[in-house]
Amino acid sequence: MSQQKSKKTLINWDLVSVNPNNKNWNWIDLFYFWGVNIQSIIGFSLIASLYIIYEMNSFIVFFGTIFGSLLVYFFSNLIGKPSQKYGLPFVVLLRSSLGFNGAKFFGLSRGIVGIFMFGVQTYFLSKALVYLVRIGIFLINPDVLNKDIFLTFILGLNIIDWFSIVITILLQAFLFSSGMVFNRKLIKFSAIAVYIGLTIFFFSVFLIDVKISTHAFLNTLDYSNFVNQNNIAPLITVTGTTFAYFSIIILSFGDFSRYVKTDKDLKKGNLSLILNLIIFSFFTLFIVIGSDVLLKQDPDNLNRILTNPTDIISKLDNLLVINLILIFIVIASASTNLVANFIPSQYSLINLFPLSFSLKNSSIVIVILGFLVSVFWLTYLSQVGILSYVDTIGALFGPIFGIMISDFYLIKKKSLINKDIYSLEKSGSYYYSNGWHIKGVYSLILGFIFAASTIWNNNLMFLQSYSWIIGAVIAFLVYYLLAKD
Repeated sequence: MSQQKSKKTLINWDLVSVNPNNKNWNWIDLFYFWGVNIQSIIGFSLIASLYIIYEMNSFIVFFGTIFGSLLVYFFSNLIGKPSQKYGLPFVVLLRSSLGFNGAKFFGLSRGIVGIFMFGVQTYFLSKALVYLVRIGIFLINPDVLNKDIFLTFILGLNIIDWFSIVITILLQAFLFSSGMVFNRKLIKFSAIAVYIGLTIFFFSVFLIDVKISTHAFLNTLDYSNFVNQNNIAPLITVTGTTFAYFSIIILSFGDFSRYVKTDKDLKKGNLSLILNLIIFSFFTLFIVIGSDVLLKQDPDNLNRILTNPTDIISKLDNLLVINLILIFIVIASASTNLVANFIPSQYSLINLFPLSFSLKNSSIVIVILGFLVSVFWLTYLSQVGILSYVDTIGALFGPIFGIMISDFYLIKKKSLINKDIYSLEKSGSYYYSNGWHIKGVYSLILGFIFAASTIWNNNLMFLQSYSWIIGAVIAFLVYYLLAKD
């Protein structure tokens, strides 16, 4: 029976349970997965900024990031297990908690945030390509860049900007819509390539002056105030900030864990997040501190510590290294865009229209909307405070997680009826009230109110890094109390 002809099913071949023969991800694949999630300009700048904010206090930042990653590890195991066991993506698993209509519309929130961030990330990804294009033109003929065509701006973008955005969006569309078999290879290639790039970046700073850069780095490793009650509050803040950075990944982690072979591989692979964070933090701190000390030998570079890798490489006097690192930045940003934004958005759109959408046509929708976001980001979207509204939609993620965990582990006792999760029959276990599980929706709304209040209530903004966890705990408890026998 074809999915197009059936009126009593929600089956889509991109959403059905993964064939056990296709569950070929092991813990090393998850190591690459977590690697690409942190290997981005945002990740680099975040870690560097934390060290600067806390005046290079290694204790606060190092252990804060480790504690934050342990929270990510714990929650990822919880949400990843049911998808690994049943081979289901996040939005399909959500049907058991909210009903098929609840999963369609509340699951779409993940797609909305994903598409928006895909567009924003595409804009910043295109800027790295802009640098490469400008360097290429400059090497051929420096005077060309002064021509009117390169000084004419539309929506704040010149012809090189437009060219870079179009190429970036089309390249991502071509690569990302090929399916998970290819995506797995892409994630592996990206993680390895970026670590190679970081190694090159590291040595390009280290070898400028080995003694000065090494001494500056060792000076940051001061644990003299290891036990100090004044460190507690900053430690909690760094932990929350680290968790918040990864929180967008956790909810849709099932989109990837459905391909993992065993529960052992799942747990071991998730633990590799900590290893990735340690490796990446070492490279980031050394590059930022080493380059800062070296650059400040020049009086023109005394203004501030540079935390953006593109700003740092612009100060390096080595064109080959600059070009190589820019290429690795493009690879890193693209792969992060794939796992954090593109794939979850695909599944959300397919789940919204399961009888008509596929990986291919959902990709077209994402690319078109992402292109519009990237084009209008600089001149309009970044100026109107839209990120607060995107964060508000994202405040649904914690409560959705809490409901799913409460439902699967406490209410359903780790058991699902696979055929009913695709059924539109009233007799189906997850039909509920015409496709809506009212108890789940009520729990979700209550959790959302608490989570969103940390965004819009000035008195509660200090809890914003923990809004995801707050919403998850509230929704978890309320759902359990309402849904238990």
